[in-house]
Amino acid sequence: MNIRFWGVRGSVPTPMTNDKLQEKITQIIQRITPEDIASPQSRLDFFKSLPDWLKSTAGGNTPCVELTSKKGSKFVFDAGTGIRVLGKEGEVPSDYHYNLFFSHFHWDHIQGLPFFDQIYNPRVTIDVYSPFADMEYYLRNQMIGPYYPVNFDSVIKNFRFHVVEPGVSFNVDGLDVTCIKMSHPGDSFSYSVEEDGKKFVYATDVELRSSDFVQTEGRRCVFENADLMIIDSQYTVEEAIKKENWGHSAFCYGIDFAANWKARNLYLFHHEPMYDDRKLNMILESARWYSEYICEDACEVKVHLAVEGLEVQV
Repeated sequence: MNIRFWGVRGSVPTPMTNDKLQEKITQIIQRITPEDIASPQSRLDFFKSLPDWLKSTAGGNTPCVELTSKKGSKFVFDAGTGIRVLGKEGEVPSDYHYNLFFSHFHWDHIQGLPFFDQIYNPRVTIDVYSPFADMEYYLRNQMIGPYYPVNFDSVIKNFRFHVVEPGVSFNVDGLDVTCIKMSHPGDSFSYSVEEDGKKFVYATDVELRSSDFVQTEGRRCVFENADLMIIDSQYTVEEAIKKENWGHSAFCYGIDFAANWKARNLYLFHHEPMYDDRKLNMILESARWYSEYICEDACEVKVHLAVEGLEVQV
């Protein structure tokens, strides 16, 4: 399985501001020495030595993650504004077929769908999966006037809708998929996908509670021994306490959760829109320290930051 992040921001799209860009440029200039610009190679070496938060950005698009199976089948998780970029830059599957899974239907997870070029391609088919029986109604009603100029009826022929039952595994293009309900206002669902003994978990918009750590057959099926787990980590602990019942988790809770279920790689996701790249880098460093502190060798969790454009092989 190949995983690519197209949108990683939570709540609202968050473009980088001029002030933040100027801050990065200033920070870079302050680090330059005469030796760093003496030759093309020294300039390249200087650039490579910069911390990631200075020379790149986590991105500002709302959630969209693409999974490509070994046979080339496309699994897309959520349709935030990141799916617009997927439509512009992503590889169109040879069979023109997408499988689209929704965690839930809050605005930041559906708002990109009308701007996904492929829904207007008459050759494309999209199978939509969700435990929400009214999924078509939700998607249809964001494409009505005066909010959007194109009616959903003009693209409905490209879509097929499938209501899935939480806790019951089902097969999609040869891969085993399972979902489970999590704590979030209006409910949200996490998914696991398995191929050739490897497991991918998508768990966004989750306010982790003690019950999520309890061993049950359903939770083991979805979460246990994930090779790659994407987890909602929007808050610090202080913010999570202040924003109880808002439906999101602190990054350290996500690490506790991943360690509990023996995940190997954890990607911090659904970034707070108020956090810039420097703040996200500080959270990543703290998260890695915390993971090393709580984990023994047997439950080591490698912590990463989800950033737009990142591709990972599972």
